[in-house]
Amino acid sequence: MMINPIPPALIFIAGALFIPVFRGSFKQAWMLLITISGMLNLIYTAPGIYWTMNFLDFELVLFRVDRLSLLFGYIFHIISFITIIYIMHVKKNVEYVAGFLYAGAALGVIFAADFFSFFVFWEMLTVGSVMLIWQRRTKKAQAAGFRYLMVHAFGGLVLLAGIIMYINEQGSLAFNYIGLDGLASLLIFLGMGLNCAWPLLHSWLTDAYPEATIGGAVFLSAFTTKTAVYALARAYPGTEVLIWIGVVMAAFPIFYAVIENDLRRVLAYSLINQVGFMVVGIGIGTNLAVNGAIAHAFNDILFKALLFMSVGAAMYRTGSANATGLGGLYKSMPLTALFCIVGAASISAFPLFSGFVSKSMVMEAAAHDHMSTVWLVLLFASAGVFHHAGIKIPYFAFYSHDAGHRVKEAPLNMLVAMGIAAFLCLFNGVFPQFLYSILPYQDVHYEPYTATHVFSQLQLLFFSALAFVLLLMSGIYPSEIRAVNLDADWLYRKGGRLFYNLADRAANGLNAIGGRLFLDKIPGRLAGFATNSPFFFCWALLAPYWVFLGTDKKESLRGGLHRSLQSGFLVFGLMSGAVSVYLFLLFLSKGVF
Repeated sequence: MMINPIPPALIFIAGALFIPVFRGSFKQAWMLLITISGMLNLIYTAPGIYWTMNFLDFELVLFRVDRLSLLFGYIFHIISFITIIYIMHVKKNVEYVAGFLYAGAALGVIFAADFFSFFVFWEMLTVGSVMLIWQRRTKKAQAAGFRYLMVHAFGGLVLLAGIIMYINEQGSLAFNYIGLDGLASLLIFLGMGLNCAWPLLHSWLTDAYPEATIGGAVFLSAFTTKTAVYALARAYPGTEVLIWIGVVMAAFPIFYAVIENDLRRVLAYSLINQVGFMVVGIGIGTNLAVNGAIAHAFNDILFKALLFMSVGAAMYRTGSANATGLGGLYKSMPLTALFCIVGAASISAFPLFSGFVSKSMVMEAAAHDHMSTVWLVLLFASAGVFHHAGIKIPYFAFYSHDAGHRVKEAPLNMLVAMGIAAFLCLFNGVFPQFLYSILPYQDVHYEPYTATHVFSQLQLLFFSALAFVLLLMSGIYPSEIRAVNLDADWLYRKGGRLFYNLADRAANGLNAIGGRLFLDKIPGRLAGFATNSPFFFCWALLAPYWVFLGTDKKESLRGGLHRSLQSGFLVFGLMSGAVSVYLFLLFLSKGVF
């Protein structure tokens, strides 16, 4: 019997609502059941269109299954399963619920085939991610989460404006290839680019991800930027400007990551660097390039999560993620150190590790299309990522100077999660054909383990390692110091505060002037005139006789006149009210209403 498949987003979001109902082991079993049932549902779903409905003469499609969306669906389920195991020691439900809402929104984005559903789930990403940032409950997390929310709200408005214009032009909600042609497509392009952390639009990532909870940072590393990569691969493959955007993304984070002290911020910069390779592949647009970009997104989610988990485990035991506060942890946390090395080797594209079989596809596509400058920059970026992630992360966290930490190994659930991720990094590196078999374009044949490729990559890595050692021994390598490095977020942090102060002084100053004028002075003068004008009128009438009256008569007349005017105005008011009520009742009795 054929069972209609269920959109994975609905499984995750509905399942998240029931998490607070369960306790202890039942809660853990329920969360694992959500991810497993979602994965099985996806595995047994044939490519096609499901869950369509009509909305205002438009067709909504919640579940479009093809090779592109399936690959992202698989890895999103896998990383959700791994991350839930990793955070099973967490007691509060908020982090679990936020994680599943966030993952569910990401699944909703990649399977939506119409712009309405796409945009709704796109905005839900922000809700879930902000909850993971704020859940850390520190002042820095609160501020970073607020900035993150404002930046993504702005990006959502840009995207929405582009979508509305595009639908008006095309007369359809269908979300397919768009191409960069006109203002509407440009706005959609920029809205997606903000979530992809393009240069100058990237600092929300390095600002917020390191301030999230330990498990929240693992969730965050997997979904927001990868859903943006998916959206670009769906809507803008072959858009040439993406090549140069990706080149800059791959290169500039290296300089920040080398001098950064916070290792989770190093990984945040490294995340931008790796997404740059994906953006280049989408920009090139050939089947090989797009396959390489998507394969690298798959692998990056795994090895970046593994690195965030290993640094997070060290942070969980020591309370610090700074290079200056760690070191020597391999003695107390040998398994965590080993898993970190696997993640570092994977991101550095060592042979037999996952990054080797996917990153090289993008570089091969650039070389095949004779893009020498692009290839050279990506080669530089490959050497740079080995410096700041392949060497710096494990060296300063687990080796380097001994910071004196004598702690327990990471909890069992963390070790299991890291072990699964490490196994998958090795599996994809040793048996890449399994990953290649689920890529979008099956007419592409690529063999990573050629003698030329293996030896050239090993040369690159060994000489990079030699350069690191020489720079470190000579004292030229930037020392790890407790400092704050300025990035593009300085512009909106300072600029936002300046704008607020200007708005406060200008707008609120005008408001204060208007308040004094229209709420104090003018009403006061009118009230004074209304109060005293009857007396002035009466005194004006009595003025001719006033001069002939004596002192006693004047005092008596003044008091009587005052009481008479007060009584007269009171009676006038009561009579006016009574007449108004009578006229209203008469109005009703005529059946006007």
